[in-house]
Amino acid sequence: MDKASSTSDPYTSVDTVNHPPHYTVGGIETLEVISAKLTKEQYLGYLLGNVMKYVMRHNYKDKPVEDLRKARFYLERAITLSEDN
Repeated sequence: MDKASSTSDPYTSVDTVNHPPHYTVGGIETLEVISAKLTKEQYLGYLLGNVMKYVMRHNYKDKPVEDLRKARFYLERAITLSEDN
């Protein structure tokens, strides 16, 4: 068992880009709920809006590379969704 799974603190060793612990409160990831409630076109717009948000503000935050990784996270999902036609 790794250190992250042996502790009760979900913030000890977390992936703040792909799976932030505060996005899974309640047992389901927020993106899954959003995807289920929106049409494909709406969800694509949501994903691309997040890409823009993280790219546009990355230079104004303490962790600019992390925000660029978040932008990539959403862009990769937008590409996958667009390829699934």
